[in-house]
Amino acid sequence: MSSTPRTLAEKVWDAHVVPTRSGPVGTSSDHATDSRHLAADTIPTQDSAAAAADVAGDRAEPTGDNSHNGPDLLYIDLHLLHEVTSPQAFEGLRMSGRDVRRTDLTIATEDHNTPTDNLTTIADPTSRTQIETLRENCAEFDIRLHPLGDAEQGVVHVVGPQLGLTQPGMTIVCGDSHTSTHGAFGALAFGIGTSEVEHVLATQTLPQQRPKTMAVTVNGRLRPGVSAKDLILTLISTVGTGAGRGHIVEYRGEAITSLTMEERMTVCNMSIEWGAKAGLIAPDDTTFAYLRGRQHAPEGAAWDTAVEHWRTLRTDRDAQFDAEVVLDATQIRPFVTWGTNPGQGIALDQAVPDPADFTSESERQAAEQALKYMDLTPGQQLREVDIDVVFVGSCTNGRIEDLREVAQVLRDRKVSDSVEMLVVPGSARVRLQAETEGLDQIFLQAGAQWRFAGCSMCLGMNPDQLRPGQRAASTSNRNFEGRQGRGGRTHLVSPAVAAATAVAGHLASPSDLPQRQPLAA
Repeated sequence: MSSTPRTLAEKVWDAHVVPTRSGPVGTSSDHATDSRHLAADTIPTQDSAAAAADVAGDRAEPTGDNSHNGPDLLYIDLHLLHEVTSPQAFEGLRMSGRDVRRTDLTIATEDHNTPTDNLTTIADPTSRTQIETLRENCAEFDIRLHPLGDAEQGVVHVVGPQLGLTQPGMTIVCGDSHTSTHGAFGALAFGIGTSEVEHVLATQTLPQQRPKTMAVTVNGRLRPGVSAKDLILTLISTVGTGAGRGHIVEYRGEAITSLTMEERMTVCNMSIEWGAKAGLIAPDDTTFAYLRGRQHAPEGAAWDTAVEHWRTLRTDRDAQFDAEVVLDATQIRPFVTWGTNPGQGIALDQAVPDPADFTSESERQAAEQALKYMDLTPGQQLREVDIDVVFVGSCTNGRIEDLREVAQVLRDRKVSDSVEMLVVPGSARVRLQAETEGLDQIFLQAGAQWRFAGCSMCLGMNPDQLRPGQRAASTSNRNFEGRQGRGGRTHLVSPAVAAATAVAGHLASPSDLPQRQPLAA
């Protein structure tokens, strides 16, 4: 292996480049079908270790060779599936007479189309068809599936980490743009299209052009009341929605290393929202503590060996990034989007900007269009914006720590009569944990709806949608026009701001709320 100093992203990438008999990767994937990967310095998941044997007498170890100009062929350690982007991929396998290459490295869950008000009835015909198709495909190809009602069902990017499937140094793909969530563990994780889903199913490999690298260094520590969601929204607003295009981003600095694993997942989850190919954070003791004892984490001596390797997954001291962004965490405040992309955001204590103040004509036009859609006026204070619906959930902020934060704000308080509040856990396991801690009772007593796991109102693919003209404060990741329902208006916020907004009836932070009084029995 090269002695040239490398970034974390380069180390993980190089460890997964599969040599091909024909040199640089061409248009045919046939040469990749007999390749299986077990790098000397890579720890596969416990379940897949025995499967990384020689095939056809040909041991294919990663080369890290970047001497050609074409794409590299990457071996994929974990392939996550859901019901929306997989049907055509399975049909492609049937048409070509191929099987799934590594069923042991493939796992599926139902999340995008699932209802959250019950576990049995899927009313929408399209949603029902997609879910039934996933079940049929998984049964036919012998793929592990966590269906609606299963103890491990949930949003795919919540399920992977909580099961310990997501581990440092892995390559992880899914037909979903927020696969970058798994980068919080030091994994190289990114979303892929349906044709690529088929390619990975058939070969367990994927041709990819090597991206550039970027460092995002966040110095200092976040102030009390400021969250990881505020951090990533601030970053996107600062650099713009296209700044990360063509790059794998490594988040670094004191503010990042002081985050919990679930907070790190929030940051990495939204990497795609500013154009990055993937986002990742070097694994450390926080990572190892989260993984230890989980269902698919190594055990015993294998655990010790894994951690020893994982500690090497850090950017070398003299490694060079292609670009770098630096933020001061102490200057970050509770943040809210005002427009129709995640980069159109400001601190909660600020006023809606005037399009005339933008120097770029394209930004000025985008701001004018966004304000028209959002029905906001320049100079309007964000705290004056009334909210109809508050949504807590999604792969960005639907984990147990997020729900605890919401419960802390709602305890001994009531949701405003003018607000409908949905609290949707990211997985069935998160729901069970919340109920064990009594969080569900806090939500219900406050007047919020306590739902079953699913993607829910993050996107308009299930019954949880905004009506035209309704305005939501949402802990999800996208505020595009119609994202949460046709004509719906979305403000992206942190869990704490979402909870405070539900109580106040308008955009607010917990510090804006009056001192709580115990609720009458």
